[in-house]
Amino acid sequence: MRDFLFMAKTKTNFFCQSCGHQSPKWLGKCPSCEAWNSFTEEIVQKEVHSKSWVTGDKQAKAPQPVKLNDIEQHNEVRIDTGDNELNRILGGGLVPGSLILLGGEPGIGKSTLMLQIAAKSTRLKVLYVSGEESEQQIKMRAERIGIGNESCYVLAETGTQRIFQHISHIKPQLVVIDSIQTLQTDTIESSPGSVSQIRECTAELLRFAKETATPVLLIGHITKDGQIAGPKVLEHMVDVVLQFEGDRNHLYRIVRSVKNRFGSTAEMGIYEMAGEGLREVLNPSQVLLSQLEEPFSGIAISATMEGARPLLIESQALVSTAVYGTPQRSGTGFDLRRLNMLLAVIEKRCGFKLGQKDVFLNITGGIRTEDPAVDLAVICAILSSDLDMPIPMKTCFSAEVGLSGEIRPVSRIEQRIAEADRMGFSQILVSEYSTKGLKTDKFGIRVIPVKKIEEAFRILYG
Repeated sequence: MRDFLFMAKTKTNFFCQSCGHQSPKWLGKCPSCEAWNSFTEEIVQKEVHSKSWVTGDKQAKAPQPVKLNDIEQHNEVRIDTGDNELNRILGGGLVPGSLILLGGEPGIGKSTLMLQIAAKSTRLKVLYVSGEESEQQIKMRAERIGIGNESCYVLAETGTQRIFQHISHIKPQLVVIDSIQTLQTDTIESSPGSVSQIRECTAELLRFAKETATPVLLIGHITKDGQIAGPKVLEHMVDVVLQFEGDRNHLYRIVRSVKNRFGSTAEMGIYEMAGEGLREVLNPSQVLLSQLEEPFSGIAISATMEGARPLLIESQALVSTAVYGTPQRSGTGFDLRRLNMLLAVIEKRCGFKLGQKDVFLNITGGIRTEDPAVDLAVICAILSSDLDMPIPMKTCFSAEVGLSGEIRPVSRIEQRIAEADRMGFSQILVSEYSTKGLKTDKFGIRVIPVKKIEEAFRILYG
C-alpha cells in the first residue's frame, strides 16, 4: 500500500510534431505553426531522482554566482577537424564543449561527411555512434571512401544511458551522433523521434558536452518543408546549426552556417560528391561558371560574397512570350519576390514591357544567393534574353539596384573586383559610389562605374 501511494503518476501531454508546441489536450490546429492534425499524445514521466550523464549517483556541483569582472577568461584552442571547409565555416575549428547540429535531406551526404570528419581527426579519440546503421555498414562506407583511423570507435546504439556508459569507459575527445532522431532515453516513455525524446536526449548531450568540454556533432533529419525535424527548441539548445544543401542531380554540396555562437553565420563551404566521398572545392568560382567558348544570350556573371569568401556565380535568364495568357515567374536559387521587384523596375525605369512575357531565372550550380550585389547581373541577363543579344564575354557585375533604377554600392568591393580579376575577366560594372577612394589602377581588370540601369545598358550594347 505504501509503495502504491508513492508511485509516480503517469503524465501525458500532446505535442505538435511540426514545431513542438505542447498542449494539455488535443487540438486540431496548432496555434503556433498552424499545422492541421499534427498533435500526438506522448507519455511524459521523469524519474524522481534524475541522474546526470555520468553513471552512478555523482551529481554535478551547483554553480554559484560570480562577478563579471572576477571571471577568468581562457583562450580556448579550437580543435582542427582535418577539413579546411568545415574549419572555416565553424570559425577556425571545433570549440571544446560545443554542440553542433548538421541537418539535410536524406541521401545528401550527412553521414559520409561526419564519417570523414571522424576519420580525419587522427589526433583525437573519436566515438561514432550510429542509430541507423550497423558496424558492418559503417565499415563498408569507410572502405568505399578509403579512410581509416585507429583511434575511431564505432558504436551502434540508441539508448542514451548505455551510450554514456561507453563514453565513461572510452573517454573520447569527440562524439558523433547519427542521428539525434534515433536516440531515446529511459526517463521519457515515448517513441524515438518524438518531440519529448528529441528534447530530452539533446539536453543530456548538452550537459555532457558542457561538463566535459567534449565537442558533440549531431546529425538531424529534416521535414518535407525543409525544416529540421523535432521541436524548434532543438535549434536553440545547440551552439551551431549547419544546413547541408544540394541537389542529387548536381555534383556539388553546400554547407551553410545558419547559427554559430562562436563565429560568423554568413560562411559557406562547397564540396564535390565523388565515388570516394566528399571532396573540398578549393576554387568554387571556377567550378560554378560555365566554360563557354562563345557568348549566349541571357547569361550574366556576378561577383558575390559568401561570408569572407568572394565568389563568382552565373545567372541564367529566359524571357519568352506567355503562351497561355498568364505570364509565369520562376526563380531557382533566387528570391522570387525580389525578382518581381526587379522586373517592375525594368518596366518602369527602362521601358521594357515584360508584363505579358514568361521570365525564368536560374542560379547555376545549385547555389542559392541572397546577396543584393546580384541585382545588376540578374537585370542584365533578363534584358539580354529579351533582346536575344549576348552580353560581351569576360564581363562581370557587382552592384545593387534600387527602386528608382539607381545603381547602389555594395560592401567589400575590392575583394569582389580582385576575384573577378583573378578569374580572368576584362571588365566589371560597379556602382559609381563604390569607386570613391578606390584605386582602380592596381587591378588588371577595367572597373566601369555606372549610376543608372540605362547607363549600364548603353555600355553593354552601345
